[in-house]
Amino acid sequence: MSKGYRITASTGIHKGDRDYQQDQVNLLSHPRIPGCLLGIVADGMGGRSGGRKASDQVMLTAKQLFERYAPESDDASSMLRQIIEEAHIVIKLTAISAEQEPHSTLAAFLINPGGECHWVHTGDSRIYHFHGSKLVHKTVDHSYVQTLVDKGEITEEEANVHPQSNILMGCLGAEQAPPVSQHFIPKLRPDDILMACSDGVWHHFSTSEMASALSMLSAREATEFLIQKARSRARGIGDNLSLVVVKLESLS
Repeated sequence: MSKGYRITASTGIHKGDRDYQQDQVNLLSHPRIPGCLLGIVADGMGGRSGGRKASDQVMLTAKQLFERYAPESDDASSMLRQIIEEAHIVIKLTAISAEQEPHSTLAAFLINPGGECHWVHTGDSRIYHFHGSKLVHKTVDHSYVQTLVDKGEITEEEANVHPQSNILMGCLGAEQAPPVSQHFIPKLRPDDILMACSDGVWHHFSTSEMASALSMLSAREATEFLIQKARSRARGIGDNLSLVVVKLESLS
């Protein structure tokens, strides 16, 4: 019989060195189902208010669909895909009535009461799954530099400092339908850690640095540490930062 775990979690957000906060982050507990959680990050883009409008729409859409979601009868991966499809349409409609071009990334993970976990993402906000300090899996960005990495033209380290590292191959609110990538974890275990974050966070760390911070610190301490460290490494030109951390702490 497997030993149990308790879930601890934290969210963090900071506007970095930008004039406006266009990121949004949320950790939602299901209104009717204990142990059912949705962690979500949206990095909005498009002028002063455009990006914030887009990330707000992501959160609103996610909340509405998650509240209607019934784990025992609904398909989790379909519901996550629906969040992307509906948010994309709403953001495109917002663009018609606004002078900006609102766009947003989205990275979300859903934990069901039995411990299964579903992910979805579009753009370059990421999700990481660690077991202790070991990386189990992470999302692959829908970005121009990632296509260069995939072709073997540059390394992941070079991608991080590439001058075009902020160019996306797709996201919510763009002309084309957004690229959608999904991932499934059959059962989370004690000592598993999940983190979703915007590029304002992951841009400043190696995977092993993140793993160390997340495994050694509490969820709250880790979010504060990663934001503070990213802020100092950004040297005055940092992007908005947002992250959500969920830790499954062993009861033994």
